[in-house]
Amino acid sequence: MNQPTRLKALSSFLMAQRAKLSPQDAGLTPGTRRRTPGLRREEVAQLAGVSPTWYTWLEQGRDIKVSASVLEAVSSALRLDADERKYLFALALESGAGPSSLREDTAGISPPLRRILDELQTCPTIISDRHCHIVGWNEAASHVFMDFERIPAEKRNMIALLFERKEFRRLAGNWEHFISGFLAIFRAYYGQYVDDDWYETFLRDMTAAYPDFNPLWEKSRVSAAPEVLIEFRHARAGKMLFHLTSLQLQGNSDLRCSIYTPDPDSPTETKLRQLMEKGKSPQ
Repeated sequence: MNQPTRLKALSSFLMAQRAKLSPQDAGLTPGTRRRTPGLRREEVAQLAGVSPTWYTWLEQGRDIKVSASVLEAVSSALRLDADERKYLFALALESGAGPSSLREDTAGISPPLRRILDELQTCPTIISDRHCHIVGWNEAASHVFMDFERIPAEKRNMIALLFERKEFRRLAGNWEHFISGFLAIFRAYYGQYVDDDWYETFLRDMTAAYPDFNPLWEKSRVSAAPEVLIEFRHARAGKMLFHLTSLQLQGNSDLRCSIYTPDPDSPTETKLRQLMEKGKSPQ
């Protein structure tokens, strides 16, 4: 496909997908004076966390620089499924293979995996991809860590959140010990996907943004499945002890399941149940 044809197809695809979504579908206020169906360009830009001008240029099929992470945000804003996302990446990045450096299933986790998450009622559990982007979690994780739903999808990188959010620094009794498990997994991925330029960009950005990142990264170990005992000091529940078990999920999606099991010799499970019950009570 030559470039003019590719960019024209990209433009048509984005406009068609935008027209399918109503403001209500996207959680926006409908407003008035809508002359055409679907979302406005500036609304898609708002949902994706990009500038209206940049998104307009993308939809117009202009030859602009496009990154995989921003395309991921646009995909989420337009609620594309896995095949639609692959098509978008192929057109925008001129790659017939699609987003090879990203997780295979960017549309979310499968229904069976969601069922497993829901069944782990008192075990905070997080599903992440090979970039440590959080793609799924259960209710218990929302109560112990944070409500990940409030964080834009493109910002849900576990490594970045550990350094960025003060909630995590306050939560961990020993923050460096807490983060060491994640960095060990991240380094294992880094070695496995050494040809993926995303890692170098991410490491460079983290080093520039957080002075304490590089020293911890340099001394981090390599472990695909670390098992550690972690002490949390929750703002409402107090001291909580969890055993972290990290499991690599089988299949081509390259997802990882991080399960925090309450320590059986502590009152952690009771505290978690009380925390979750209070969260369900009317405010």
